[in-house]
Amino acid sequence: MSDFESDTMDEDDFDYSQEDEEQDFVFEPVIPEKDIKRSYDVEYKCYSPSDIEKIQNEEISHVCNILGCTKENASTLLRHFKWNKERLIESYMENEDAVKKEAGVIMDVKEPKLITVPGFSCDICCNDQDNLLTFALSCDHRFCADCYEHYLTDKIKEGESRYITCAENCNLIVDEKAIQLLVKPEIYQKYKILLLRAFVDDHKSLHWCPYPNCENAVKCLITKAQLDTIVPTVECSSGHRFCFGCGLKDHQPAICDVVKRWLKKCADDSETSNWIAANTKECVKCFSMIEKNGGCNHMTCRKCKHEFCWICLGPWADHGTSWYNCSRYEEKESVDARDAQTKSRQALERYLHYYNRYANHDQSAKLDKQLYEATEKKMEVMQKSSDFSWIQVQFLKSAVDVLLKSRATLMWTYALAYYLARNSNATALFEDNQRDLEMAVEALSGLLETQITPENAAELRQTVLDKTEYVNRRRQILLSDTAAGHLEKRWEYSF
Repeated sequence: MSDFESDTMDEDDFDYSQEDEEQDFVFEPVIPEKDIKRSYDVEYKCYSPSDIEKIQNEEISHVCNILGCTKENASTLLRHFKWNKERLIESYMENEDAVKKEAGVIMDVKEPKLITVPGFSCDICCNDQDNLLTFALSCDHRFCADCYEHYLTDKIKEGESRYITCAENCNLIVDEKAIQLLVKPEIYQKYKILLLRAFVDDHKSLHWCPYPNCENAVKCLITKAQLDTIVPTVECSSGHRFCFGCGLKDHQPAICDVVKRWLKKCADDSETSNWIAANTKECVKCFSMIEKNGGCNHMTCRKCKHEFCWICLGPWADHGTSWYNCSRYEEKESVDARDAQTKSRQALERYLHYYNRYANHDQSAKLDKQLYEATEKKMEVMQKSSDFSWIQVQFLKSAVDVLLKSRATLMWTYALAYYLARNSNATALFEDNQRDLEMAVEALSGLLETQITPENAAELRQTVLDKTEYVNRRRQILLSDTAAGHLEKRWEYSF
């Protein structure tokens, strides 16, 4: 028997049960990319109008059971206390009469009715006809049904819903049952919608999606005090991304205060009127006027074929991986720095450096949206010119999605960079991450403008997939590091 044979075991001799006991294989569940929580993400939950109505009714029912009152009275009390159940119940138990008086509630079981009163004359329209239908709340301030309807309809059309008081202007609130009895169905439906909107507006942790015609709401437990260290980007169930703190579109990684200051500064025509309307630039070699018609910053003059960067007008050959400082502002020393005019000129030059790059990414994102609209046609061409299925060509759409998100991120990095004090290694690291993302974005933008042919389809697909993944990773690195800097109070601002 050979040495090899002496060291082997027959299959029957192998103890599989012992091996199974020693090796306990546990496979971790695969978490989709969209569900992975990162350091710059915040916890939030989306609600539809029906969800919000359900929550509202649950709150009302809870208070009804505790206080032993009608749903209408419970809802009036909750609106008075901005839907703070704990504060309502505590105050009610301490001084029931004071709370009811302040909230405009009389706890009775009287159903709202339209009745006729012999010899009645309406104080508003002076109508004293027989069989005139009238209405009054528990305060007994009675008016004819038509006048009460006009009064309530006008209030609702003006957008009021929380505190519609008696037509005599006493403190008593006209509840939902009374309004349903008096106004037309379409006005009542408007009233219900206003109540729903007021419910969300009164909750600090609930915000409506700010996008036009979107009826979704988002709940996020972020306070105003946290907005100095957190950028609470949320996304409603319709896919609209916005900042929960200020209601603007997603502006990561810049905090709300920086965004507010930057937008105010950009709105100052004294600094931007001379150049903000400029849509063309001269070729630095032959001085021909060139208009940018794509998202990529790699420009080629049609007349002299000179290749240059749209941002800094420098030779494009210098924008390789070894040297790319287009995103970084270099402070300039001047012997006349003490001169007020020189300082002012340098301050304007610094501002224009950051605004030019901010506006460029905003413009490029709009141009890339045109590319997004053409992506579906490009996907069809790629499907016909290759063996790829419709699912396999979805990488183009994914690439454009990542590109638009990354351009929005880069856009706001320049607003943040303008206010950052450049006195630490942290700022230099931020600018390095910004530069790396910028390079990756421009490379991906250029790839997406490449013409697809049967010969390059397979190679282009793989290249775009790799570059998309790289861009997404660079964006996550930048956002994660900046979010950590906010929480650690690493950044110093020069406001």
